[in-house]
Amino acid sequence: MIRTFAVAALFAVAAIFSGIASAETWEEGTHYRKLDTPVHTESDKGVEVAEIFWYGCPHCYNFKPLSEAWEAKAPDYVNYVRIPAALGRSWEPHAKAFYALEAMGKLDVVHDALFDALAGEHRPLNDGPALADFVAGYGVDPEVFLKNYNSFGVNARMQQAQAKVRGARVTGTPTMLVNGKYIVTASMAGGHEAVLRVVDYLVEKEHAAE
Repeated sequence: MIRTFAVAALFAVAAIFSGIASAETWEEGTHYRKLDTPVHTESDKGVEVAEIFWYGCPHCYNFKPLSEAWEAKAPDYVNYVRIPAALGRSWEPHAKAFYALEAMGKLDVVHDALFDALAGEHRPLNDGPALADFVAGYGVDPEVFLKNYNSFGVNARMQQAQAKVRGARVTGTPTMLVNGKYIVTASMAGGHEAVLRVVDYLVEKEHAAE
């Protein structure tokens, strides 16, 4: 009887560990998608992890602290980039604002505030002048902002980013793009936390192949 109980206990433990292992086994086509044609990365060295987001996306807003914590602990060989998606015309002003602020060296000053205003408070910051008034409240010169917002350079940066988003066949946000080859979303991975564990797996896979 004792032996039978011991055997049953061993099977139970094995089942638990099997369940844990299977939960952390990431499968292509289920937990992530491999692109048929990879898209370009900003650097030929290291492993690029791109977070594709929209300032007005509540899911991106919830994902933001998790992705920032992941980025802070990422290995040195990870190149972390953020790509503002413009999946609809109403998203374009926010993507342009991102690149205008980046060009001015002011992105870090207003990035969090834009998320709070658009995703958190649903404020109608839907064109250049409205966004210029908003960033002025954070010490950003509104005239210089608008000059950059409407510049050829910012428009070119935005178009280049959207070509990458389209090439990766991204249809929603947030989406993680690993080394221009793999797409991971919460619906694929099983939640925001799981997304980052899949990203960990893919980053190590790509790093090992370098």
